[in-house]
Amino acid sequence: MHPNPIFRKTDQARNIAFAREQGFGLLAVGTKAAPLISHVPFLLSEDGAVAEFHLVRSNPIVRLMSDTLPARLAVQGPYSYVSPDWYEIEDQVPTWNYVAVHLVGQIALRPQADLHDMLDRQSALFEDRLLPKAPWTSAKMTPQLMERMMHQIVPCRMQVTGIDGTWKLNQNKDDAVRLRAADRVEAAGQGAGTAVLASLMRQPPQ
Repeated sequence: MHPNPIFRKTDQARNIAFAREQGFGLLAVGTKAAPLISHVPFLLSEDGAVAEFHLVRSNPIVRLMSDTLPARLAVQGPYSYVSPDWYEIEDQVPTWNYVAVHLVGQIALRPQADLHDMLDRQSALFEDRLLPKAPWTSAKMTPQLMERMMHQIVPCRMQVTGIDGTWKLNQNKDDAVRLRAADRVEAAGQGAGTAVLASLMRQPPQ
């Protein structure tokens, strides 16, 4: 996360809302060798205290969870390269603007009996965003096949102890300079979600 405090003024409610809306992140745990990382969809409670997700049973992270395990869940938002020419002022250097929120805490396995309910709540959340499409539900599955597929994954929970957000949106530039860069970011489209990023650059968190 960027150390400059000007990029880290966003209140925790907005960080939590962002992570809840994204619902997908990189789960990282430390080992004696390289860190283990998994890409996971997750559910985050309204207060940001609990994240729920599942892992494939054969995932190396699962084998480490004989007890609680410290972990970080990194949630990436829109990002873009920013050319120094776009500022239209002298002596600038290239950079990247981005939004990211990290959840830190302890992860642990949950009882297998919790899995079906968690999957139903997770699919309901994302299916609701596809309305007016008729929502998919697990009731459409053959029960025996659903059970067999669920046997291959395990439910997990993170007890969140810290939330850290970086909203790097050129807040360190004068307003006119930042707005020029926002227009160029949107026009160039050199990243993910550049229209959203440009909008945030025009009205960054205070």
